[in-house]
Amino acid sequence: MKRKFWHIITVSMCIWLLSIQAFAAEYLVPGGQVIGICLEDGSVRVAAFDEQLGKQAIADGLQEGDRILSINEMQIHSAADIRRALERADGFVKVLVERDGAKIPLEITPALTSQGPRLGIYLKQGVTGVGTVTWYDPDSGTFGALGHGVNSADGELLTMERGSAYPAGVQSVKKGETGAPGQLIGALRSTTAIGSITQNTPQGIFGTSPIGWEGERLPVACMEEIHTGQATIRSTVRGDVIQEYSVEILKIYPKAGASGRNLLLKVTDPTLLATTGGIVQGLSGSPIIQDGKLIGAVTHVLVNDPTTGYGIFIENMLDAAA
Repeated sequence: MKRKFWHIITVSMCIWLLSIQAFAAEYLVPGGQVIGICLEDGSVRVAAFDEQLGKQAIADGLQEGDRILSINEMQIHSAADIRRALERADGFVKVLVERDGAKIPLEITPALTSQGPRLGIYLKQGVTGVGTVTWYDPDSGTFGALGHGVNSADGELLTMERGSAYPAGVQSVKKGETGAPGQLIGALRSTTAIGSITQNTPQGIFGTSPIGWEGERLPVACMEEIHTGQATIRSTVRGDVIQEYSVEILKIYPKAGASGRNLLLKVTDPTLLATTGGIVQGLSGSPIIQDGKLIGAVTHVLVNDPTTGYGIFIENMLDAAA
């Protein structure tokens, strides 16, 4: 999840918050679409500084990545909170930030502008990035993506307050190499959300969409039906065009195994290897299809071998979504 993708968005927007209803779907539409993801947890962090207005804040000790907890003892949960706190300020402000797990008090003199006092910072609220849709159920309007959870800055599973999904496409690809995982560089197609994300779990993110995605429904495979050998994944690595690519399932792990690591698979498709080098960031959630059935989703890449990675059973994703 790289910042340059999110240069396109300066303000996160979230819409309806609907609860996912439990269901036992036997047929689902496999995904493969890249989506923009915004998960908000009530945190506000310094993403960057304005070249001119941010000079004093830097001199006073504020750093990129700092989480702003309070300003003049007013708790901060949004950009609007910061504006309100500064409007009440007279001279310097007392800013409490969290940095590397420690709380640090600062005294910062805001820059004076025609719009009022400003810290001269760009903000990041929650976590944003790109991922791939795994499945969509037209009957319930629910969907699943990623196949793994979204973590906060401290590496723990993000406790989200709300989230949204946006239409996106792939602008370019940073090819994966041994020791250096690649990534999809995405861009939003619209700042109008197409779905609400209501759950962030170790087995993926889940939500609802009134629009959804079209496609032929496939039966969902039980764990016992999955075998080693040939399979395909559906992914988007150029624009918004979904394609199927060949992979080989090398090993199957028990259902109770580590989250997101139920299948060991290797990319064998020459086109995908030439484009991405294998599995890259942003492909997480790509549905895995075998024998005409939806069996799981791509989740992780092996750092020392970008052609090889892990996948999660579709059963495990559906259990988490129920």
